[in-house]
Amino acid sequence: MKHLVGKVITKKYSFMDDEVEVRKLSVSEVFKVQELVKKTNKKTDEASQLALLRDVIRLAVVGANELSDEDFDQFPLGELSNLSNNVLSFSGLSGEEAGN
Repeated sequence: MKHLVGKVITKKYSFMDDEVEVRKLSVSEVFKVQELVKKTNKKTDEASQLALLRDVIRLAVVGANELSDEDFDQFPLGELSNLSNNVLSFSGLSGEEAGN
């Protein structure tokens, strides 16, 4: 099993009538997301919620770490929200795996 340490599992998801590749988050990345969610839940402003979407997408979507906040602001909010939900589901942070 040790040979599987660090192996990256990916899946393609639809985003804005195209496809993006999503990495399944590791245990440490899941913990990081959970901490981000806890911090965001203490705040009620929309900017914090959007920052959480950006952080989740940057962690998991291949190439998204290169996007600036201004780049993210050019995407429709619903598309970002759906992608973030797919990331979380794919990584085991919701009831069902997305895309099934």
